[in-house]
Amino acid sequence: MAHHTSAKKRIRSTEKRRVENRYYAKTMRNALRDFRALEDKTVATEKLPKMVSIIDKLVKRSIIHKNKASNLKSKLMRQVNAM
Repeated sequence: MAHHTSAKKRIRSTEKRRVENRYYAKTMRNALRDFRALEDKTVATEKLPKMVSIIDKLVKRSIIHKNKASNLKSKLMRQVNAM
């Protein structure tokens, strides 16, 4: 157990950040799942910029790696083009 004040604060702040990061990552995964389930190309085309924006925000917050984001966006765009 931490004894120093700064160590206790780090434990609190790390836990808060961990919970927030999990929330954002889970939200993105749910949005990806819903997007992949789309059948209509017009709806998918409308929602694609929103998905790209969500993914880019996670990269900016360092929740996911930029290469993973690039792969996800590429797969989404290939899916829309293949419809």
